[in-house]
Amino acid sequence: MTAASPLPTLPVSAVLPDLAQALEKAQAAVLVAPPGAGKTTLAPLHLLNASFMGDGKIILVEPRRLAARASARRMAEILGESISETVGWRMRLDTKVSARTRIEVVTEGVFSRMILSDPELSGISLVIFDEFHERSLDGDFSLALCLDVQGALREDLRILVMSATIDGARVAALLKGAPVIESEGRAFPVEIRHRDRAGTEAIEDAMAAAIREALAEETGSILAFLPGQREILRVAERLEGRVPAGVVVAPLYGAMEGAAQDLAVRPAPQGTRKIVLATSIAETSLTIDGVRVVIDSGLSRQPVFEPATGLSRLSTVLVSKASADQRAGRAGRTQAGVAIRLWRAEQTAALAPFDPPEILAADLSGLVLDCAAWGLADPSELAFLDPPPEPAVTEARRLLVSLAALGEDGRLTEMGEAMRAMPLPPRLARMVVSAPGEARLDAARLAVLMTERGLGGNDTDLAERLRRFRAERSPRAKGADGLARRLAETAGRASIEPDMIAAEYPQDIGALLALAFPDRIAIRRGAEGGFVMTNGRGGRLDPADRLAGERALVVADLQGEARAARILSAAALSADALSAYVDRDGLIEDVAQFDKAAKAVRARRVERLGRIVLSEAPLPNPTGEAATKALMAGIGELGMGRLPFDKEGERLLRRLRFLAKADPDIWPDLSDETLLADLDDWLAPFVPGATSLADISEGALRQALHALVPAPLQGRLDDLAPTHFHAPSGSHVPIRYDEDQPVLSIRVQELFGLTAHPAIAGGRLPLTLELLSPAYRPIQITRDLPGFWAGSWADVRADLRGRYPKHEWPEDPASAAATARAKPRKG
Repeated sequence: MTAASPLPTLPVSAVLPDLAQALEKAQAAVLVAPPGAGKTTLAPLHLLNASFMGDGKIILVEPRRLAARASARRMAEILGESISETVGWRMRLDTKVSARTRIEVVTEGVFSRMILSDPELSGISLVIFDEFHERSLDGDFSLALCLDVQGALREDLRILVMSATIDGARVAALLKGAPVIESEGRAFPVEIRHRDRAGTEAIEDAMAAAIREALAEETGSILAFLPGQREILRVAERLEGRVPAGVVVAPLYGAMEGAAQDLAVRPAPQGTRKIVLATSIAETSLTIDGVRVVIDSGLSRQPVFEPATGLSRLSTVLVSKASADQRAGRAGRTQAGVAIRLWRAEQTAALAPFDPPEILAADLSGLVLDCAAWGLADPSELAFLDPPPEPAVTEARRLLVSLAALGEDGRLTEMGEAMRAMPLPPRLARMVVSAPGEARLDAARLAVLMTERGLGGNDTDLAERLRRFRAERSPRAKGADGLARRLAETAGRASIEPDMIAAEYPQDIGALLALAFPDRIAIRRGAEGGFVMTNGRGGRLDPADRLAGERALVVADLQGEARAARILSAAALSADALSAYVDRDGLIEDVAQFDKAAKAVRARRVERLGRIVLSEAPLPNPTGEAATKALMAGIGELGMGRLPFDKEGERLLRRLRFLAKADPDIWPDLSDETLLADLDDWLAPFVPGATSLADISEGALRQALHALVPAPLQGRLDDLAPTHFHAPSGSHVPIRYDEDQPVLSIRVQELFGLTAHPAIAGGRLPLTLELLSPAYRPIQITRDLPGFWAGSWADVRADLRGRYPKHEWPEDPASAAATARAKPRKG
């Protein structure tokens, strides 16, 4: 661009000189400007002639292909040029650049691969991250890599982060105190209205009704936000034939052909109105001319990764307040507008402030693999706005080790290097590089159609989708096939031995898919349509689906929770290929398990593939360590109450628990929870060979409990917590330890002559006395015997004399002789 090429005046124009000056002085800057301010197109054009640029290029990083194409076209239009002159683009299936190109608009995934391939970013002076508030994983990772390059290799590299809703101060701190430039922007007033949707009303019905009402009441085109392609197509069906002539319904979602997306964005022809049915793809970076009405479903669809299963699932969630505001703002880009929200006004306050960053809920296997190639074992060594969660990083490493991409030491293997050469997620990259030569192109095609939604249709059966993809002739399909051929060629140059099973069955699409998803080989179980995978998770197909009757599948994608998950895409696995996997990866083992009904351990021989049980047969009763472990596990499930303690054993356990409560620093904790958790340590050594509860003797239990008492305390047990009280009458009365305080139940006359209250633990702990009548009926509870003698004994004595006249009831029991008989013996 030359000085003679004036830029249009837009709201952001006022701050562009400040932005250029900030980047002259600093390595980085943050530009915060509202939607429609012009930052995406004017900032790169203005900065192209800055002195810090030299002869270098500007890379403008966009989250979405649609926005990348639109912004590149707009910049070229401002310059009066065609795409690939001063301004061009790079994206996964489409590249338009030339030797003259100085501004390259690239998608985030493409840029992350650019920087990994050329860490010095040769010939690049400025990297601009647009719409950074979307916080995609690729965007966060690319910025982290840029900061690493800037700090170690390229101090002259400039970084600019732009957004409409981001916390500028927080990003500035990540950029080491970079200046924040803010543009007030320009927005026409937008009236917010609410149209509550009943809980039983489908979102498609509510949206279609709201669109028809808006067509009748408002002027201008309509932009309707829906969570996904499925809902968009359903709304389009409901509008067909029910909108006035001259109204065009235009879907807009990621799986569409680029030309169809561009058509949805263009202004409506003169004299017509447009209804654009869009996903969140239209929230930012796009101005759809003519739109003055926005109808917001309040929903979006986001991928959620489950580390426990290794699966990502799409979840329909409420939008954040920031997203709702962005969507409403679309109505005020070019004129005053109206935003209709399909929820109650008070519900807005309950929305989350911002969408969660993808890095906090994504599959991180690609990130961990790229970090290993960058020389980092731990992604947290890079500067992220939000560090990646450790559980997800751990699961990613586990997956990469299982795919042979990383060694146990976390270093990149030869397989990992080959996988990194593929612009694919790790699983799919492994499938392509491990495929045999004759099936490599099909593997690459399969990988491309699985990452490009809509290619080959939406059939559950990936083999059918692959067949259709091969036959498609649309520009998008041709571009995708070209990418697949390049992937196959790249894989062919790697010196990786093909997988033997895939090589034996090269026409079996399921065998190819198993290279990517070995943990998702699935066997039919129960009712038609039900399957269980080698990772232990269940899945279900509609019984009418052609795959529902297959014996075995390889599952690529599911949606939903646990056993109720719906299989979204899979391929049949032939019986021969399944047998080959069982022969190679199956495991036959003898298993000992506790049978609760029999209260005994039972043994069986099990053939497994992963967690799928293929067959099992009973074995004779087991012996040895495995049987003991199974018995201990069974006791752990049943609880301590099922152990055959006799009265002496129960009394011992209560005494020990009493001492632990009285002095926990010295005596061991013998609560049920602790004992059940440590059965292998304290009980198993005393019951060798036992395979059932009946094999555990009462004596063995007592010995095991005694062994828990530390040797220095063994001799103090009877002194501190005696089993019996030696009464003045000569009786040995048992002490109960089943309460918080030890209890002595004793006939009152057996304590005559006792002037001190009975105590244990070296006299430190008084016993709770349950004083009984001669007929062993309770008459008093006390922890102060002398006080009882001196106090209420007189009343108790009067009652006892009347009921038990044959017994002696002295007025002063403290000086009387104790007796266990009706009358004391006379000397």
